[in-house]
Amino acid sequence: MAAALAAVAAAAASTAAASPARLSVERTTRGAFVSGGNAQLGSSSSSLRGTGVALSSSNVTLRRQRHRKVVVSPRNVSDSPVSVEACLDPDASRSVLGIILGGGAGSRLYPLTKKRAKPAVPLGANYRLIDIPVSNCINSNINKIYVLTQFNSASLNRHLSRAYASNMGGYKNEGFVEVLAAQQSPENPNWFQGTADAVRQYLWLFEEAQVLEYVILAGDHLYRMDYQHFIQVHRETNADITVAALPMDEARATAFGLMKINDQGRIIEFAEKPKGDELKAMQVDTTVLGLDAERAKEMPYIASMGIYVVSKEAMITLLRNEFPEANDFGSEVIPGATKMGMKVQAYLYDGYWEDIGTIEAFYNANLGITKKPVPDFSFYDRSAPIYTQARFLPPSKMLDADVTDSVIGEGCVIKNAKIFHSVVGLRSWVAEGAVVEDALLMGADYYETDEQRNELLASGGIPMGIGRNSVVKRAIIDKNARIGENVKIINVGGVEEAARETDGYFIKSGIVTIIKDAIIPHGTVI
Repeated sequence: MAAALAAVAAAAASTAAASPARLSVERTTRGAFVSGGNAQLGSSSSSLRGTGVALSSSNVTLRRQRHRKVVVSPRNVSDSPVSVEACLDPDASRSVLGIILGGGAGSRLYPLTKKRAKPAVPLGANYRLIDIPVSNCINSNINKIYVLTQFNSASLNRHLSRAYASNMGGYKNEGFVEVLAAQQSPENPNWFQGTADAVRQYLWLFEEAQVLEYVILAGDHLYRMDYQHFIQVHRETNADITVAALPMDEARATAFGLMKINDQGRIIEFAEKPKGDELKAMQVDTTVLGLDAERAKEMPYIASMGIYVVSKEAMITLLRNEFPEANDFGSEVIPGATKMGMKVQAYLYDGYWEDIGTIEAFYNANLGITKKPVPDFSFYDRSAPIYTQARFLPPSKMLDADVTDSVIGEGCVIKNAKIFHSVVGLRSWVAEGAVVEDALLMGADYYETDEQRNELLASGGIPMGIGRNSVVKRAIIDKNARIGENVKIINVGGVEEAARETDGYFIKSGIVTIIKDAIIPHGTVI
């Protein structure tokens, strides 16, 4: 309980530190509470959300809130904008289990995944990628959450255990965020072979949960969604599976798995990255899913986001009986369910979404939060905050610094330096005369004292952070990196791809990435 409150306090503190605006008191029917700059959850009152608890000196009266039933038709299944609150009966806290998939080895994100799982990669100065789906679940009143991991999961496990409580509800409404690691068993001696196989291996555990649906989520996507509307559409349309779909124009459509729907929003066909005539054949009328006619003409395709609501019985039938050897949901199980005649529904998500699958996508997603006047993704949504670990760091300190169009994390020290259009992660140290432009600094896991820094400099060593008079442009500096004085990280040769791991860096898509714990000597030019 204390850990959950601490995690939430950290999220609110991060917002308050970066913005002078205080959060007003707000309570929604989802059970998210925001008051005086602090988002609160997991208290005994919030665990009874939806029951209306009234306390008096003599007794406790339980009064059930009366909700007006809101029927969502297939022609109004867009997540954004939402004009009414979802009304689930039974509510999501009692009837839905969240399953977040930790992903594979993350080779396309290497070297950021050299020492950590993909969902544990730092994001937006203060957060990690895993905080996005976990926060979406909490804000959607889903408080039973499992995270399936397999590769380099130590830092991910540590973050989840520190950030989220083992019990986020009360004695009548248990809530948790638990890690399930890949394991060998007499029935299955193999590691996770894919998304469907990972769920299948723990199906015996998920079966025990007294729920109606499973929400299957990815741990490496950046977006904000209220899953309650997603689930409500699933129930109102009487679907076995509901797939979150993103509207696409023709230019982007060729890079995604596309779906074709009928006039009721049912999915009738799948195509993986089609081109030419195959692509034209996948055009659909997206007004069926809620887009207006003008935007539907611009975006005549829908792509799967890899996010699903699956009814409990359907999941058991598909994974155990119909497709016992299938490894992947997107390419095997769900197309197979469609061919079997199961009811597979599309749900349109019309908002910002990014699959953080490559170095370039990760870099652009982070720098996108500095965009003005409106960032691609905002961490300043009081109704749906992003939670993270409570670190209790001091405010950032900027001494004679010039900071423009940037996001600065907690506990940073910036001395007489220039920061432009960059994201500076927690505990970052930027020394005098340094220039940081179009860059992502992930920060550090711990501080070095002034004495330690001075000793290192006196002995010819390099302290953590960006050294004096160094220049960093269009680069990612991973945690605990030591950049010497008069270093230039500017991709001077305009190189697109290079693997220089022994020298402490990679270049992918023209973006220089300094490896975690790397040491870049004084005067180096990259």
